[in-house]
Amino acid sequence: MAATFTTREIDVRTGSTETVHDLTHECVDFLRDTAQGRDGLLNVFTPHATMGVALLETGAGSDDDLLAALHDLLPADDRWRHRHGTPGHGRDHVLPALVPPHATLPVLAGELALGTWQSVCLVDTNIDNPHRRVRLSFLG
Repeated sequence: MAATFTTREIDVRTGSTETVHDLTHECVDFLRDTAQGRDGLLNVFTPHATMGVALLETGAGSDDDLLAALHDLLPADDRWRHRHGTPGHGRDHVLPALVPPHATLPVLAGELALGTWQSVCLVDTNIDNPHRRVRLSFLG
């Protein structure tokens, strides 16, 4: 069987506060429409210089812990050379070096093969840009 490639871009509103936004449902919906029971890989990519994609447990405090850890590592103060936007916005441009703007995930029989507590999340500390795009691509 020949390999197939399908991609879709979705719009996400992350709001005006730092956030961990769960994309798992959107990934599952995309695979339901495209994977058709096949094995392959799902690539999640965000074409933004100030956000990342992470796998983590949500709803039990880990999402808030991640934001707190990033705030400790990348304080929103005036130390950053990149200075446009809100004060401390330069840190948002360093974030993708720690939380990359992509993830490639296994798909088995058309289903996203995540661990029990794993969710696919956008990590967005950039409060200047609440409108984001995410590209989902399936290679089967």
